[in-house]
Amino acid sequence: MSKKILSFTSNDVEISQITPVYRGFFTMQEYQFRHKCFNGEWSAMVKREIFERGHAVGVLPYDPVQKEFVLIEQVRIGAMATSSTPWMIEIIAGMIDEGETPEAVCHRESMEEAGIILDGLTKALSYLSSPGGTTERLHIYVAKTDATLAQGIHGLAAESEDIKVHRVSEETALEWLESGLIDNAAAVIALQWFFMNKTKLQEQWQTR
Repeated sequence: MSKKILSFTSNDVEISQITPVYRGFFTMQEYQFRHKCFNGEWSAMVKREIFERGHAVGVLPYDPVQKEFVLIEQVRIGAMATSSTPWMIEIIAGMIDEGETPEAVCHRESMEEAGIILDGLTKALSYLSSPGGTTERLHIYVAKTDATLAQGIHGLAAESEDIKVHRVSEETALEWLESGLIDNAAAVIALQWFFMNKTKLQEQWQTR
């Protein structure tokens, strides 16, 4: 079945008002808007609270010699409602500060969260985390690293971070994906992208 796509122009959505609802560690804003419908008519006025947290990067470090990933583990209070444990196996990630490039965040966060240096940083893709409720876009990268240097507990005390570093073989990472042990979006997407593009990625790294 073919899918009809509504051609978008800036005139197809009219935002009448944006009102701050909450300002704290993150920001919540209420949007009032209407939009062009698929039948050509205009919708009624819609109200939505939107979570504003900025944009982020996630980076998946891989050691092609050891055939291991460097993954991290930390507590995520939002996981408690539906998970058996709030300690998540994740990729390295961080928010993009004003004036900072996504690539710079990858290098900064890799040192802060895992104590490792990246090489061959490669953009994989970007995606919207949950566009019905937040403006956040995540940029996913992969990079080479020396996994033998990855160990210990890391993170910034000022940000209440308590991050454990894991060296994870390709086989184990696949098992964790299949079993659902890894179930946060950034890690799932990054690992799946890696396994889908591994050959092309390694060829690209070799030519640099």
